[in-house]
Amino acid sequence: MTAAGLPMVVPDPALPARVRIHEVGARDGLQNEKGAVPTDVKAEFIRRLAAAGLSTVEATSFVHPEWVPQLADAEDLFPLVRDLPVRLPVLVPNERGLDRALALGAREVAVFASATESFAKANLNRTVDEALAMFAPTVTRAIEAGLKVRGYLSMCFGDPWEGAVPIEQVVRVTKALAEMGCDELSLGDTIGVATPGHVQALLTALHEAGVPASRLAVHFHDTYGQALSNTLAALRHGVTTVDASAGGLGGCPYAKSATGNLATEDLVWMLDGLGIETGVDLAALTATSVWMAEQLGRPSPSRTVRALSHKE
Repeated sequence: MTAAGLPMVVPDPALPARVRIHEVGARDGLQNEKGAVPTDVKAEFIRRLAAAGLSTVEATSFVHPEWVPQLADAEDLFPLVRDLPVRLPVLVPNERGLDRALALGAREVAVFASATESFAKANLNRTVDEALAMFAPTVTRAIEAGLKVRGYLSMCFGDPWEGAVPIEQVVRVTKALAEMGCDELSLGDTIGVATPGHVQALLTALHEAGVPASRLAVHFHDTYGQALSNTLAALRHGVTTVDASAGGLGGCPYAKSATGNLATEDLVWMLDGLGIETGVDLAALTATSVWMAEQLGRPSPSRTVRALSHKE
């Protein structure tokens, strides 16, 4: 519980006036659970997230059930939420996944690439360039069908097998996704090792390579407690789309050192204090994460959720 008037609003004119939060808890968060969450619980989670003011809620993933069994119910889940008045992107790994998404009326899709060879091999069993070649017809068909396409790029700031990832390597793959036709490119700190100076250097390099901040989103994990400081660095560079996960759910099933995503509540608390509009009702969002934590049988790792739900 927090006193009225907090956080105190102190705007920074150097920052954007509004940020769009790309909520990933229902997909990226729940896919990392050890067991499958019931479909009706997932649907209710998405409904509550939308009701809390999140304009983009990533719903599910049309991957093969053997890859991510936690999301094997995509065909059952999506029809339960597709009429909500929010953006509901879904992840598609290939043309077969796109076919499944199109059949259910999806309007936005995302593909998932890697900046490093090791992660491309672990996640997709392909080289980086082979993965890009696989995505090209999927992206082309999605665009032809009138869909928006997001390109995720993982391991942008470090890789558990390769260590440091050269900035020019990330720029090359990001440009390839942009030239392929992806509307938005989400830069992933998959194992949470980024620091603000690294974020600024990568965004500067991308700008110089012709990829503007307006096409970028950032996706930080909080492994070393740097997610909010890295987000602030990205905002200062003009990025206005930030990925976050309600309650801090999620990690990465292929990167065992990764802890949870940046918690949406922690992000909203910071943005509220900076006077940046998000459209999100923090109290409603916190209540949603408390409810979801009860469904999962454990407390939320979000510091803001814990602070706001604490009973004196």
